[in-house]
Amino acid sequence: MRRSGIVIMGRLIGLIRPLMLTMLCAILSGVAGYLCAIFLTVMAAAGILTAFSGGAPVSAAGLLAAAGVGTSPASVWPVFLPRTLGGIFAALCVMAVLRGILHYLEQECNHYIAFKLLAIIRHKVFAALRGLCPAKLEGRDRGNLISMITSDIELLEVFYAHTISPIAIAVIVSLLMLVFFAGIHPLCAVLALCAYLCVGAVLPLWNAGRGAAAGMAYREAFGAMNSFILDSLRGLRETVQYGAETAREHALSEGSERLLKKQERLSGLEGDQRAVTGLCITLFSFGMLFLCLHLYAAGAVPFTGAVLVPVAMMGSFGPVTALSSLSNNLNQTLACGERVLSLLEETPQVEELSGQPSVTFAGAACEHVDFAYGKEQILSDMDFVIPTDRILGIHGRSGCGKSTLLRLLMRFWDVSGGKVTVSGRDIRGINTTDLRRMEGFVTQETVLFHDSIANNIAIGKPGASREEIMEAAKKASIHEFIMTLPDGYDTAVGELGGSLSGGERQRIGIARAFLHDAPFLLLDEPTSNLDSLNEGIILKSLHEEKTSRTVVLVSHRRSTLNIADEILEMEAVKGVPVYDEKPIQEAEEGGRSA
Repeated sequence: MRRSGIVIMGRLIGLIRPLMLTMLCAILSGVAGYLCAIFLTVMAAAGILTAFSGGAPVSAAGLLAAAGVGTSPASVWPVFLPRTLGGIFAALCVMAVLRGILHYLEQECNHYIAFKLLAIIRHKVFAALRGLCPAKLEGRDRGNLISMITSDIELLEVFYAHTISPIAIAVIVSLLMLVFFAGIHPLCAVLALCAYLCVGAVLPLWNAGRGAAAGMAYREAFGAMNSFILDSLRGLRETVQYGAETAREHALSEGSERLLKKQERLSGLEGDQRAVTGLCITLFSFGMLFLCLHLYAAGAVPFTGAVLVPVAMMGSFGPVTALSSLSNNLNQTLACGERVLSLLEETPQVEELSGQPSVTFAGAACEHVDFAYGKEQILSDMDFVIPTDRILGIHGRSGCGKSTLLRLLMRFWDVSGGKVTVSGRDIRGINTTDLRRMEGFVTQETVLFHDSIANNIAIGKPGASREEIMEAAKKASIHEFIMTLPDGYDTAVGELGGSLSGGERQRIGIARAFLHDAPFLLLDEPTSNLDSLNEGIILKSLHEEKTSRTVVLVSHRRSTLNIADEILEMEAVKGVPVYDEKPIQEAEEGGRSA
């Protein structure tokens, strides 16, 4: 269920606490700057009145009477307004310069807060994604995730730089102006209060209510378009190969048209809001003028008050107009905030653990393990031991749960029943960092970063020397290929490793695992994309490594498992894999004879 805009704003504002002093500086600068802007027009009007009076005391006594502070020029007048045309001109110059300086200071503070918080939010988002990975990110729309961590977070800059302080500034400036108007006549303050509430609160809430769903729909459509374009770029070769350009182009046009219609809807709402806001400002300004003329005719305010109050009223709409304009972009901003906050608040399926006693690897086991994806049972009563310094092969048909078993050993998911143990301890009670240190995992699909081959291998051991990287590459049978490249280990692999073949990417992944040097190595079809020669070299390296590490090798090819000391045969019986002792015994005998 989508939370309200007020709740979203409250959660976003809560992130400002470490930067509260900077925000206070922005608000005070904004208030002072707007007051300078408002009273520029008031001072200009006072100058005109003074000029028409020939410099007579009307500029002092008349304005004091208008402000309700008495007619003695010696009372409060010298503090607030100058007596002469020269003094008024000097005050106008000072206020004009201060307006620019204060506005710059306000924007500087706001943008400092915005960019600082965006960095903090990005850090929180990536930390959240790390916690959710992989269980909660399986099957997630990657395009939408990319949209969230790029454009959605960028749009929050509007909230932090152009929303929070304008709201506070509008409230404070409006209150100060109400005090000013009340000093002239209470009815002027009442009318001004109605105007500020209408323009600064009623209209924005009305517009936000109309556009909330449209803003969220636009952000979702924008994320879907990102996902479509990302898929199109990745599958460009396949699109050309099978002549699907026309269909893909048609789908892109339809998606763009849907996105354009949603944008037009938001633009229409923005136009309506601007028109209604302008109309209200005009009506309230004329209302204040007619009210002051009526009060002047009734003798309730002097002539100077009847002139200056409408001038001050017309000049004081700046803060609330800025507040009203926020609702134009606020719908999208709040939609972005909702998406980001939902990700930050999402509970990981597997919580990371710390603070437990450290543990070293001394074997692993599955004890009557059950696991299901939702209602689909994958593993049932899996019970076996993985001794140290041995190679355990896992064989079975596709879909019987081989890869799932490795992910449970990595604790990417928690078991539904039974337990997985490492060194005799349930892995749910082992520090996550200890578990990652003890285990190395090679998946069927190796992900490469847009970086050099050396840096891609070095992910397995940050800070590794070039000699260590080359040694790992030799074990993975990729060193000779790398040395044939123009830049050797400094060769860039391209986006997603696109410049390398599937087998080359797979060998780089295996080199990572060798470099990681974990005592417990989990390999999921590590040689599926390799020719028999390279597969033999890697399997030979694995066989030599078993004196210092334990290996679990998953493969659907029995030939790959010849190096295994024992084999776990997994068979799908109505979707429920079972553990069969006989193939293991046969494999042990075959392994010994080999």
